[in-house]
Formats: sequence, C-alpha cells, structure tokens
Amino acid sequence: MLERAAASRFLPGYVAFPGGAVDPGDRDLAERWYGDAAHAYRAAVVRELMEECGLALTATGLREASGLDVIDASPPQPTRLVEIARWFAPEEVPVRFDARFYAAAAREALEPTPDGVETAAAWWTSPRALLEAWEGQRRKLYWPTYFTARSMEAYRSAAVLMELLIDAREPNDEEHEWLHSSTFYEE
Repeated sequence: MLERAAASRFLPGYVAFPGGAVDPGDRDLAERWYGDAAHAYRAAVVRELMEECGLALTATGLREASGLDVIDASPPQPTRLVEIARWFAPEEVPVRFDARFYAAAAREALEPTPDGVETAAAWWTSPRALLEAWEGQRRKLYWPTYFTARSMEAYRSAAVLMELLIDAREPNDEEHEWLHSSTFYEE
C-alpha cells in the first residue's frame, strides 16, 4: 500500500494501491515486453511500482528496483499479473479515471521505498489490517480502495486472490449512511 503525498492533486493523504495513469511510453513498453500495445495498463503497473515504491515486478518475481531501468525490466507474463478489478470515476469526480487493479504473487520480505514525491509512505499490510486502520480513522481510503480491500479480505493466499474478479460498483444508499464520509469524493 502507499499513502499519496500531501501535494497530490487528487486525494492527498489517502491510502491507495500503487499505480497511476498510462503514459504514452507505456504503450511502447507493452509492445517491447508483450508484443502488443493493448498491455499498456500492465506496463504502467510495472513502471508505477518502480517509480512509487522502488520495487520491480519481473518475470522472476518481485525485487528491489535499485539500479534497474524500467526499459530493461523483464516483466511477468500477463498470466502472472492478473486484472482483478476495474473502476471508473463517477461523473461528479473532477479527476476522471479508468483504474485497473492487478494482483501478482510476491514475497513480503522486500521493503518498498516511497519516492517522496507522489508517495509519502509505502508498506505491506493485509486487507484486514488496512480496514482496521480505516475503521479507526487512522487511514483514509477512497471507495475503490475500500471496496477492493473488503473484497480481498477473505482470501488467504495469492493463488486464490489471483482468481478473484471484483464486481466494481458505486456505493449504495445504505453504504453512504454508515461509511466514513472520507470514503467518498467530497468537494
């Protein structure tokens, strides 16, 4: 997980999964790595993980990105970087997004290093611990992160999680009543 920097233009201080927008260069990386620009979202995940957390997701597993250029990375095959959810920003959100959430198996022993620009903090945690921090109002989670963590909570292994497909949806009226207001976009 990472905490977005205080200077972020959208949801500063919120906890999120690593990732971000697909850059034009990600299509080139997808062509190089996968032979198809349609995998630009996966290329963006690999690049953003390196930039925001200092970790490289490679064909041989997760490793520290120190000294590795993203162009030289050897990313995992698409079957090892699985899309588990896709979220679209509602109309009223000023920063529009089409966010794809991916899962990959990794060893927990590697320490993520926040970049200090986009990312104020980075750490490993379980969905349960993340949700407990949110419930205690020690962490802020935006709806897609909250709902994804809640959906992941019951899964105890990466193998099972990688078969998860979250049915992304907007919160219902009941959820608006009992969830912290910070879980939703507010002007």
